[in-house]
Amino acid sequence: MEGQLRAFTFPGPEGPIEGLWKQASGHLAGSAVFAHPHPLHGGTLHNKVVYRAARALSRAGYGTLRFNFRGVGLSAGRFDDGRGEAGDFRAALSEAERRGGLPQIAGGFSFGSAVALRAIAGDTRVAAYVGVGLPLATKSDLPPRPEVPALFIVGEHDAFGPPGELRRFAIGAGRVVEIAGADHFFEGKLPLVEEAITRFLADLPAAVPAP
Repeated sequence: MEGQLRAFTFPGPEGPIEGLWKQASGHLAGSAVFAHPHPLHGGTLHNKVVYRAARALSRAGYGTLRFNFRGVGLSAGRFDDGRGEAGDFRAALSEAERRGGLPQIAGGFSFGSAVALRAIAGDTRVAAYVGVGLPLATKSDLPPRPEVPALFIVGEHDAFGPPGELRRFAIGAGRVVEIAGADHFFEGKLPLVEEAITRFLADLPAAVPAP
């Protein structure tokens, strides 16, 4: 049975943040936050990759929060090139914890995957990370490597985060899944993205959710 959806706003560093909460399907394992791609290129919480990731997380038992970064949709504020957006992500983690408890899974697609890495550094609530299309080729400074179990999903033909560059970044930091024939946006390959996330979550060590 699919988890129910609820649209709402929650407090963020610059004012209200627009969110969409998806209830966990079946047994509650914790909560998750998954962030959208670049706001200046049409990225929103309704992105197809974000939707698929949220569905995989929910089906694995995590109440999942998708949200709009500052200046997108109903979220207050203005684009801040990833700096203020990290604060938005941390606010989303707190809201997801309130709704679904611990442990937490954090991640994102493209711009959102890089913001998530910066936001979760040192955050003991986060038990695992899922990054899809991490845009390493577009960043002058690399995001920090995750300190928790991590999954990196990349398309074979991703020009924004080439597989070879991602593999070098991910050495000792996580599992890399390369999807054959896929570009940065995974057109026609979205079921494979969802399947990779589902497998990764199934392999995580079992944990008892915090009250």
